[in-house]
Amino acid sequence: MKVWLITGCSGGFGKILAHRALARGDRVVVTARNLDSLGEFTAQYPQTARAVELDVTRAGDAQRAVSLAEKEFGRLDVLVNNAGHGMIGAIEEGTPAEYRPLFETNVFGLIEMTRAALPLLRRQKGGRIVNLSSGAGLRGTAGHGYYNATKFAVEGLSDALSAELAPLGIAVIVVEPGPFRTEFLGRSMTVARNVIDDYTVSAGGARTYRATNDGRQLGDPEKGVALMMKAIDSENPPLRLPLSARVIELAHAKFAAFGEAVAIWKEDIVSTGFQD
Repeated sequence: MKVWLITGCSGGFGKILAHRALARGDRVVVTARNLDSLGEFTAQYPQTARAVELDVTRAGDAQRAVSLAEKEFGRLDVLVNNAGHGMIGAIEEGTPAEYRPLFETNVFGLIEMTRAALPLLRRQKGGRIVNLSSGAGLRGTAGHGYYNATKFAVEGLSDALSAELAPLGIAVIVVEPGPFRTEFLGRSMTVARNVIDDYTVSAGGARTYRATNDGRQLGDPEKGVALMMKAIDSENPPLRLPLSARVIELAHAKFAAFGEAVAIWKEDIVSTGFQD
């Protein structure tokens, strides 16, 4: 029986994950920016669910959620950094008012949640930190540059965190979903207000994709969450969990392009070192 703290439980993966964990008898601290959206959890599981209002960008909220888990359940086994949102728009089209909040939630909010949980996890000498990245954290695409940047940051941070925590018995899992049928392309996505015609043939495709694919994604979120839980429960969980065939394709394409560039430029690259 595990104790979970999950951010972003008002919908999508966070909501499904919380319901599945509670249904099997685990104890869960469910969180969202709007406390009213969490009533279903405490009503259905009054003994094992605790709800707390949490905005990962607001000072003090992360520590309050972790403290609640320890006070109510005595420990914390799994922190799931799920809260986040996306943004569509070319790099030039985006404004600070649009892209800075993206980094505050997807990167800095995740960091603060993790830092708040680490003292407790270190005392326990065990646990899991699950960071929701994306296939967008593997390869950048036109129109998603700012979102790509936040998820690339999550990937790098998680690599370092894994190396730091492995000797303490704490595992890090980076989940990299592809297109799943959640609210991500809907209420969880912002779009740059400024539209520059020159980017129609490149970044403009991201706007078209959203308009034509919202609610039609091939990924089944219930199956995705089932695989997440299998990895979390594993004695030796993977550092990275690509979630969908599309993400595997992205990874292979990235590795192939990298290998091709190295093969062509290898002699010049190696020659940059001191000869002695």
